[in-house]
Amino acid sequence: MSIRFTATARRGAVALLVTAGLAVATGCGGGGDGKADKPQASASASKAGGSNPSAQEGQSETPLAELKGTGGLLLQITSAQRDSGGFVTVNGDIKNDGSDSVVIPAQVSGDETEITKHGFSLGGATLVDSKGKKRYYVLRDTDGRPLTSTGITNVDAGQTIPVFMQFPAPPADTTEVTLQLPTFSSGTIKISG
Repeated sequence: MSIRFTATARRGAVALLVTAGLAVATGCGGGGDGKADKPQASASASKAGGSNPSAQEGQSETPLAELKGTGGLLLQITSAQRDSGGFVTVNGDIKNDGSDSVVIPAQVSGDETEITKHGFSLGGATLVDSKGKKRYYVLRDTDGRPLTSTGITNVDAGQTIPVFMQFPAPPADTTEVTLQLPTFSSGTIKISG
């Protein structure tokens, strides 16, 4: 028994296969809401806007550092992990311990035109290596987007939002750095990995 496909049926089958292939290729990035996207170890991590690590990632009982901000904001650093690709990924939570909603100051995004043109982010963050006398800025992808959490503009009273920032890794013998974020106090953190 032979099966004959008409030209229309063949085109439909090819279109179905192409669509299925595209769905598989593009569907691997998560739900698309950006709230649980994990930073990747490549410079393309910020292609999906608004990326944040999931609430469980990098969490520990005691934060590595607590940086106090304005209006009751608190940035708790939960991990600073050295990746094999030459990056340091800093994970934490921005908390609002106040009784009112707080707008995150625009200065947190930094003042570099390349970063600010992509909207609100934590692009103003830096790591300072006192031992090596160097400052490390947030990494950017090939389009200039910062490899940090993006799109967080305000934090409601009592709300906690997981955040991340990726930096070039300092030399392997540097295990302590100071994290600085505009409008927040500075904090010393230990790098693991």
